[in-house]
Amino acid sequence: MKKWHHTDRIIAPSLLAADWGRVTEEVCRAINSGADWLHLDVMDGHFVDNISFGPQMIQAIHESNDIFLDVHLMISRPDHYLPRFLACGADMITVHVEAEHNVSHTLAEIRKAGVLAGLALNPATPFEEVLPHLPHIDLLLPMTVVPGFGGQSFMQDMMSKVEAAAAFRQENGLNFHIEVDGGINAETAAIAAKAGANVLVAGSSSFGAQDMKAAITSMREA
Repeated sequence: MKKWHHTDRIIAPSLLAADWGRVTEEVCRAINSGADWLHLDVMDGHFVDNISFGPQMIQAIHESNDIFLDVHLMISRPDHYLPRFLACGADMITVHVEAEHNVSHTLAEIRKAGVLAGLALNPATPFEEVLPHLPHIDLLLPMTVVPGFGGQSFMQDMMSKVEAAAAFRQENGLNFHIEVDGGINAETAAIAAKAGANVLVAGSSSFGAQDMKAAITSMREA
């Protein structure tokens, strides 16, 4: 699989916005439209007030194609469920700093399994919460909406976290990706990229677009 660098612009359509009655076809549509990664939002109805899907869905997608699977665990006990997600074909697993677990240990376990490790923080969480973990991650995800539901508006004030992460990365010679998730379209993609984000998660603006290829291209070039 391709090695991705934090200077690459990566477009990751979110399966949450796809037609779940045609999941395999929808994933193929994303790949054929130029998607780099597929973003998979796992929600447990506890950490966030919504329930999506679990390891079985991810495994089915993994077995049907070879796109990079960017798995975002919006769950209370990522450490408890981690072995199941490590076994289902995820290429990257992102956990929340706010969840009930030993964050350092969970990140180390993900990397030990040969999977990339991501760390997410909610809009209400100060950037300082993730600082100790930045040398030990492959991706940082400052949420640009309150997690749980698709279709929300982009929170531009979260760009201060993106800028702080990009500055910390440069000052310390690190190379983690910076991902944004929530309200991303061609217009907000340009704002996020200017702040330092290189991975753009797009739900309704990708799967919901009449021309998905054109939508992905516009976000890549924004």
